[in-house]
Amino acid sequence: MPKVAKKKNKTSGSVNHSLLSVIVPAYNCKTIRNDLSTIKLYLDLLNRPYELICVVDGLKNSKDRTAELAKSFRAKGSRVYFYKENKGKGYAVRYGMARAKGGIIAFIDAGSDLHARGIGLALEHMRWYDADIIIGSKRHHASKVDYPWQRKLLSYVVQKATKFVFGLNVSDTQTGLKVFHRDVLVEVLPRLIVKRWAFDLEILTVANRLGFKRIYESPVEITHNFSSNVGLSSIQNFFMDYLAIFYRTYILRYYDDGGSDHWEHDPNLKLRYR
Repeated sequence: MPKVAKKKNKTSGSVNHSLLSVIVPAYNCKTIRNDLSTIKLYLDLLNRPYELICVVDGLKNSKDRTAELAKSFRAKGSRVYFYKENKGKGYAVRYGMARAKGGIIAFIDAGSDLHARGIGLALEHMRWYDADIIIGSKRHHASKVDYPWQRKLLSYVVQKATKFVFGLNVSDTQTGLKVFHRDVLVEVLPRLIVKRWAFDLEILTVANRLGFKRIYESPVEITHNFSSNVGLSSIQNFFMDYLAIFYRTYILRYYDDGGSDHWEHDPNLKLRYR
């Protein structure tokens, strides 16, 4: 069983509740500079204070220029973080969330498949529903989706199983756009284990289990441009994580431990602003 975390002193940083923090995890992404520029363009249209945090999740090989390209993007309110070892999307998002100052924290995948205007729509839905979490959904009736039938079939099977197994009343957990109230993340993040593709499923499962039931969907626009890093090995790893989340949820009841911090030995993932 996980250890109960020791009481920690609060950090000196203060949260800006009016600030929107947007995290962009990136790995082996040739389009990252353009992605960040496009995301910034749509954030500027929101007419609200924001910060843009890019986390480059390691290098694939010596020819990988993702970090270099990301760092070449310079704009007010933007920051780029980089570590050499690839640790997975979930880790990269957590790394960014730990450094986010905003009262609302979002993440959106890099790679240009997912259109950045979905951020604004998600924020509108959060306001309309007074939601805890808004997730971009390929199955929202207003979504515009153009990607291979194989991915559509896989997504359909995963979501049907997810609704049945975990009781999440949503049609899509894996689209790479989500928006959270900070209070949700303060409770949920310390309990998370998954570092890679099933991170999205785990964070929603734990939030729902802790009583954050106001989880709603918003429309997205997706165009498959073949820059995604999702391959057969990623799919296999996802299903292994899927089974592990089931085991921790219903057999070990791992997430119901009253607040143990399973990341307490990794200072890079501790929330800087509480």
